[in-house]
Amino acid sequence: MTNPLLAAWATPFEIAPFDRISDDDFAPALDEALSAHNAEIDAIASNPEAPSFANTIEALEGVGEALNKVLSVFFTVAGADSNPTREALQRDFSPKLAAHFAEISGNKALFARIAAVWEARDTLDLTDEQARILMIAHRDAVRSGAALVGDQEKRMKEIKGRLAVLGTQFTQNLLADEREWFMTLAEEDLEGLPEFVVSAAHAAGKEKDAGSPVVTLSRSLIVPFLQFSPRRDLREKAFRAWEARGANGGETDNRAIAAETLALREERAQLLGYDNFARFKLETEMAKTPDAVRKLLMEVWEPAKAQANADAEVLTEMMHADGVNGDLAPWDWRYYAEKRRAAEHDLDEAALKPYFQLDRMIEASFACATRLFGLEFTPLDVPLYHADCRAWEVTRGGKHVAVFIGDYFARGSKRSGAWCSAMRAQAKFPKVQSPVVINVCNFAKSDPALLSYDDARTLFHEFGHALHQMLSDVTYESVSGTSVARDFVELPSQLYEHWLEVPEVLGEFATHATTGEAMPKEMLDKVLGAATFDMGFQTVEYVASALVDLEFHDGAPPADPMAKQAEVLDALGMPAAIRMRHATPQFAHVFAGDGYSSAYYSYMWSEVMDADAFQAFEEAGGAFDAERAKALETHILSTGGSRDAAELYVAFRGRLPGVEALLKGRGLAA
Repeated sequence: MTNPLLAAWATPFEIAPFDRISDDDFAPALDEALSAHNAEIDAIASNPEAPSFANTIEALEGVGEALNKVLSVFFTVAGADSNPTREALQRDFSPKLAAHFAEISGNKALFARIAAVWEARDTLDLTDEQARILMIAHRDAVRSGAALVGDQEKRMKEIKGRLAVLGTQFTQNLLADEREWFMTLAEEDLEGLPEFVVSAAHAAGKEKDAGSPVVTLSRSLIVPFLQFSPRRDLREKAFRAWEARGANGGETDNRAIAAETLALREERAQLLGYDNFARFKLETEMAKTPDAVRKLLMEVWEPAKAQANADAEVLTEMMHADGVNGDLAPWDWRYYAEKRRAAEHDLDEAALKPYFQLDRMIEASFACATRLFGLEFTPLDVPLYHADCRAWEVTRGGKHVAVFIGDYFARGSKRSGAWCSAMRAQAKFPKVQSPVVINVCNFAKSDPALLSYDDARTLFHEFGHALHQMLSDVTYESVSGTSVARDFVELPSQLYEHWLEVPEVLGEFATHATTGEAMPKEMLDKVLGAATFDMGFQTVEYVASALVDLEFHDGAPPADPMAKQAEVLDALGMPAAIRMRHATPQFAHVFAGDGYSSAYYSYMWSEVMDADAFQAFEEAGGAFDAERAKALETHILSTGGSRDAAELYVAFRGRLPGVEALLKGRGLAA
């Protein structure tokens, strides 16, 4: 019988046939796909014809279809619906895949052909996109170690293999800590909690088969618990467990993994001739250098810290007025900030939340895409990997554009956070293919499902990534969709968040879960007026994480990352009652893989652009200005990585932005 992962997918829009795929299919399918990929690469490398763009660079664009199919399905379920079998497979696959791609990057015959085409580039009459993918192919080959020989080449392969193992282990340790811990709540422990938190705690208890409501380490449950529970002892217990993820000792402790990862990255960079890993990593980003990143972050840090310190004084006075003496603690901040928000903005999260129904917010994100880009969304009835998932066909003018899959609810089998990925990316070569895009979130499950305002922003954020994938219109998959510089990839997602704040969007889609009535204008005004509330806290926790990440990689790797983290935070004057958004042992952005390593700053870099880009809409005809929407699609959303990121932004806006719009948008401008 043909393995369903490798067979032709005779399904609507060639979506993976999840109902026919079992965990037993993955290992044999991967072996077969790796073998096929090796044969394809060998055929290119050993081609007796003289190297050309078509038989080398373009040929590389056309290989690996079977491998892409296997990995797209496996990594989707491994991240969003894991189980012990899939975790074991991931541990097995990681070094195998690292060795496979290290073998390709070390293929001297293949590199010689790429280098020959690169040397002849000025004589080839290439399109701009072809010139771009040639540059990327040559650059990435060199950066992967293709020019290394002898012991250096051997060591590079060892480093890549070990880093792959460590990244998988870090992720699985964090998932284990998040999955295993929960705090049971007696009925009296629920007092003071709004109904939506009580409902979420009961749903989590049911999922854990705990026999009572529980608090888990899912952000969508623990954050509102910290906001609303009047029980300081329970808040402290929950916060300490949340803070201790990946640092509990024993088999799931990530601290030694972080130290080894940093040392191996440094060695990798030096093998390639760079002073340190940050300089290696940032070379291909918009920022280019660690100094440029540090400059941006410090321009934001100082006003954010000043605001946070001022806020801390107010919250401490509130706590003392409650009869709690001593210093404001991290498990106190959200509780008193919520009370302050209710007092100063007369905004009650419990009263607000019924207006943010998940289904209505999905509709809102779709409706904005319809008005801006002419996209239409029709539900699809197809088998998916979990009962919580939903799918839609995306069309424009009656023509198929993409398939969009949403997987919104938290569960023990899903890693924390939210993300977007393309199970299939848009391309026109070697064949025309439309994207299959998935958004994964971790919202608390209830009936009906209600979101916080931050949850709704997350939904819009991830859908912005999805639009980047769905509206891609390039020839080659390697520069399709979100295949852009890391500090540019967050621009479309963070920009799309702004449409949630457009009054007419909330006025139409923020309807009450029970009455169906629109959010009252008075409440709507308060929501928008409180948009920058507690922004000192939010900015400090993020920028602290970004600066720690940068300092980890810009210089000699620390033997003790936790000591280095403390040193960096102390030098910054980190407010005592605020913690990093992602402390080292749970910093999956940085240690689960190389994606955001030395690049967690990129959210802030992109925010500088997104604040400026939305300002362009406001300066024109408003949030739905047709000309600006067309320019956004033409110059950013459709172009992927086919042109330099700075060039794309200037084409859209006419100039590069400064930090002023960001500070104003966050309410931190002087």
